[in-house]
Amino acid sequence: MDNGFMKNIKVIAFDCDGVMFDTTQANTAFYNRILQHFGKEPMSPDQFKFVHMHTPAESVAHILGDQDLIRAAEEYRKNVDYQPFIRLMEIEPGLKSLLKKLRGRYHTAIATNRAETIHRVLAAHGLENDFDLVVNALDVKHPKPHPEQLLTILEHFKISAAQALYVGDSPLDEAAARAAGVPFAAYDNRSLGAGLHIRHLRELEKILAV
Repeated sequence: MDNGFMKNIKVIAFDCDGVMFDTTQANTAFYNRILQHFGKEPMSPDQFKFVHMHTPAESVAHILGDQDLIRAAEEYRKNVDYQPFIRLMEIEPGLKSLLKKLRGRYHTAIATNRAETIHRVLAAHGLENDFDLVVNALDVKHPKPHPEQLLTILEHFKISAAQALYVGDSPLDEAAARAAGVPFAAYDNRSLGAGLHIRHLRELEKILAV
């Protein structure tokens, strides 16, 4: 992805978990609490990988499996106070600096498979005014890997796919970007197919010349 191409970009969109925040502790504690409530063992590494990428409803279904438990667990999940888990989320180094520099030069957006918690997360970390648009799993019929979230962003800003850049860290992010035709920047994950690979958000400041 050369610098000439990057000059066409008008919107920078971010995934949340694994890009904006290290949510390892938060997701582990949250889903293990659900499992514990229903007398189940803590998550396996494979289960953690799944919940890192998927919607809360999909994650609950995956880690429990039993249909009767799934329905009960969904109700339990919706009533858990999420505030203690927000405090376990660690903001990625360089995020606030990057967002400050992007303001006025680019529009910013979020495309996340989080649901209702995303707005509380942004408010808790002082980021609620740093994004022009937030699209979560409840805003679309089809969450990632479906491209609907990214297509919603394109439509909102009235731009072409080539004028957006999506920063993600998972195969679901990669698949959504590919399906939407949006250039993809893989964050700290060399296994993903992407036009751009970065290890730190500060790298975007140099690439975007902000």
